[in-house]
Amino acid sequence: MLASPSANLGAKSPEAFRTISEVSSELDVPQHVLRFWEGRFVQIKPVKRAGGRRYYRPEDVDLLRGIRTLLYLEGFTIKGAQKILRDRGLRYVAELGRGEADSERPTPRKLAEFIAVPKEPQFARAALSVLESSADESVRDSATEVEWAGLER
Repeated sequence: MLASPSANLGAKSPEAFRTISEVSSELDVPQHVLRFWEGRFVQIKPVKRAGGRRYYRPEDVDLLRGIRTLLYLEGFTIKGAQKILRDRGLRYVAELGRGEADSERPTPRKLAEFIAVPKEPQFARAALSVLESSADESVRDSATEVEWAGLER
């Protein structure tokens, strides 16, 4: 029994070109953002057909996915992402989009590690004075009595 031609309509070859709506759905980024990125990143060059319709090659999609990672997950600004593209190149950003690049950036630490009360006495006294002079009582209320007792020695 032969399958109907419409049965494979949703499944495209990995090498097939994608429309802006397909890329938008795949990356969960609005179409206008993709067009905006095209203006900001000269490396994004989709094929344009009659009427200005954009078609993205698989390598274009990888690059867009890498840019999305830099902007949305890594927290870079547009200028920062442009600098990464200049310094590291297209291949690095595309690999980042495919999840193949090794990130040299350390993983974010827990917030508690940044606001933990220091163990050293001179730093503990400084932290105590800052917290005591704080107008925001919620900061002091968030520390346990044991922590405050340790600081006040």
